[in-house]
Amino acid sequence: MRIAVIDCGTNTFNLLIIELINGKKYERIYSTRIAVKLGDGAINKGYIMPAPFFRGIDAIGTFREKFGDYKVDKALAFATSAIRDASNGIEFIKEVYDKFDIEITVIDGNREAELIYFGIRQAVALNHQVSLIMDIGGGSNEFILANKHEIFWKQSFNIGAARLLEKFKHSNPITESEENEINSYLEEQLQPLIEACKKIPPVELVGSSGAFESLVEMIHGELGGEELTNVKTEYEPRLSDHIKISERVRASTIEERRKIKGLIPIRFDMIVISCLMVDLVLNTLKLNKIRVSTYSLKEGALADYIHNLESNTH
Repeated sequence: MRIAVIDCGTNTFNLLIIELINGKKYERIYSTRIAVKLGDGAINKGYIMPAPFFRGIDAIGTFREKFGDYKVDKALAFATSAIRDASNGIEFIKEVYDKFDIEITVIDGNREAELIYFGIRQAVALNHQVSLIMDIGGGSNEFILANKHEIFWKQSFNIGAARLLEKFKHSNPITESEENEINSYLEEQLQPLIEACKKIPPVELVGSSGAFESLVEMIHGELGGEELTNVKTEYEPRLSDHIKISERVRASTIEERRKIKGLIPIRFDMIVISCLMVDLVLNTLKLNKIRVSTYSLKEGALADYIHNLESNTH
């Protein structure tokens, strides 16, 4: 059985196609991502503008063609922050269904956090200690306090990189006063997280794919750190390397960021905000260990689907 999972994120639409083996294990057959930037121009107004709307539809069309190439039997599609918060999100979902016969499920922030945890748990060797999982999206950020057995606390915050970029429109390079302004705003928004971490202290930060993968790739490209490959799903960059890369990113113009080895074009504009967020979390919570998972929501949704499939057959 071949299953396709589509994650309609705010910045990127992701596709993963797998072959289910023995009803439990699976083999990755194909994966790709398309930069759609659904939030362009109106994310904080809760609306998808015409250009990103059609970029999103086109991306789904490209994915749909792959279903035939790879003989997909079942498709799972999920939409997160940009679509769930947009006044024309339902219109987008209807158009996808009418054109491509793909049904998109809109999930709330809590469910998104849960699926991210299911994905990370497959990729990273969590143990009995508490890890803080962080997923930086374009529209929302999810934070989960969990160990390998269970989730203790989770929350989705509407402070994704695209939202903050539109709200603060920082200079290039970002100025110290702009950094302070963004950090103050983030601290205020993240109070529930800070309070939760006092009660359930985490021992490390586990970053979920996306911007965190870019950090690993920049550390590899610029500082000779470990290379991101398809073979491994978990990375542990040195904190000192992360600090060096973050400082370099925050001191750079967009032209300079284009030359940073390992940084992909879709992140040229948003990586500054992402670095600020990661640094704020590490510093505020005094965490000195960071791990990165290459799995996130789509792998979590897949794990959940396979688990339910198993339960129904027993």
